[in-house]
Amino acid sequence: MSVEPLFATPLGKSMKNGATDPVVLTSRIRLARNIADLPFPTTASAAQSEEVIRRATQAFHSSKVAQLGRFQLLRLRDLTPLQRQVLVEKHLESPQHIQQQVEEGAIAVREDEAISVLINEEDHLRIQVIRPSLSLREAWTLADQMDNALEATIDYAYDERLGYLTTCPTNLGTAMRASVMVHLPALVFTQQIRRVLTALQQVGLVARGLYGEGTEAVGNLFQISNQVTLGRPEEDMIDNLTAVVQQLTHQEQQAREALLHQQRIEMEDRVHRAYGVLAHCRKISSQEAMEMLSLVRFGIDTGLLKGSPKVFDEGIVLCQPGFVQLTAGRELDSNERDIRRAELLRARVTAREG
Repeated sequence: MSVEPLFATPLGKSMKNGATDPVVLTSRIRLARNIADLPFPTTASAAQSEEVIRRATQAFHSSKVAQLGRFQLLRLRDLTPLQRQVLVEKHLESPQHIQQQVEEGAIAVREDEAISVLINEEDHLRIQVIRPSLSLREAWTLADQMDNALEATIDYAYDERLGYLTTCPTNLGTAMRASVMVHLPALVFTQQIRRVLTALQQVGLVARGLYGEGTEAVGNLFQISNQVTLGRPEEDMIDNLTAVVQQLTHQEQQAREALLHQQRIEMEDRVHRAYGVLAHCRKISSQEAMEMLSLVRFGIDTGLLKGSPKVFDEGIVLCQPGFVQLTAGRELDSNERDIRRAELLRARVTAREG
C-alpha cells in the first residue's frame, strides 16, 4: 500500500463514515504489551529494538492479523518530520514516540485507521483503537481481537499476580487505558468546568488535553480516561467510564439549554462571528482556529448554524501545524502557516454542508 492516502485527508474512513455525537467525539482503547524475553524499550539495545520490529512484522503477516484487515507497517525513520507530526495530529501516534524513538520506532496502521499499533514506544507494543462517538465497548472488542491476533505469534510478558508487565508501574494489570474525547463548550462558557474536572478525579478518572498527557485543553476539548489499571476487569473500567461520560453529557446538554434560554442572542452572535472569521480570514493562528471551530460546532449542534459536525472534526486536524505544512508540500514559518491555515479553513467551512 502507498503511504499517501494516510496523509491525504484529515480523517480516516472509520471516522469520516462514523456516527457523530454532540458531546463525545471519539472513544479510544489502548493496550500496552511487552515481549517476554526482551528488555523494555527504555533499556533495550539497538539490536533488541530491531528484534521487536522483526517479531511484530512477522505477526502482522500472520493469518490471524489478516482476518482483521489490511495493515501498513512503517518505520518512523522512513517518514519525514511532517509526516510523523501529522500522525500525531490524527491521533494515530503519540508525541513521545516521534520525538524519542525515531530510529527504533515503527507504527502499523489499518487501512481505515481504526487500529494503530505503536512499536517500541514506552512499551514494545501499544495497541490503539479509536471509534467515533461513545462506543467504548465496540472499541474494546476490536482491541481485544487485535491483542489476541498478535498474541498468537508473540509471547507477552505476563505475571499471574501483577498481570501484564509494563515499563511504567501505573500500567500494570490490564495495561488498558480507556478514554473519550469530549467537547464541553457550555460547561466552559458557564464556568462549571473546574468543578466538573475536580469531580472526575474523585471517581478515579483524569482529564487531559487534546493529545493526552502533558497537553493543554484547546477548543474546549478534553480527553477523559481511567487512572487505575490494576485489580479491575477491563469491562468494569469501561462500564464505569461510560456511565460517568453519560452523566457528563447530560450536564453539558443542560448547560447548553441554559445558555440558549438565558443568552440566546449573545450565543448566536458569538457563533456567527466565529463562522465569519473562519469563512473570511486571511490569516489565523492554530489557537484562534480551535476556538472559532469550537463555537461553530456548538452552533451546529444547537441548531444556531446549519452544517455538518464533520466541519469541526476535520477542522481540528486541518488547522494543526503539521497538516498545514504537509498540504503546502514544505516547511513553513509561523506567518506562512497562519496564511495557509486560513486558506484550508475557508475552503472547508464554506463547504460546511458536506
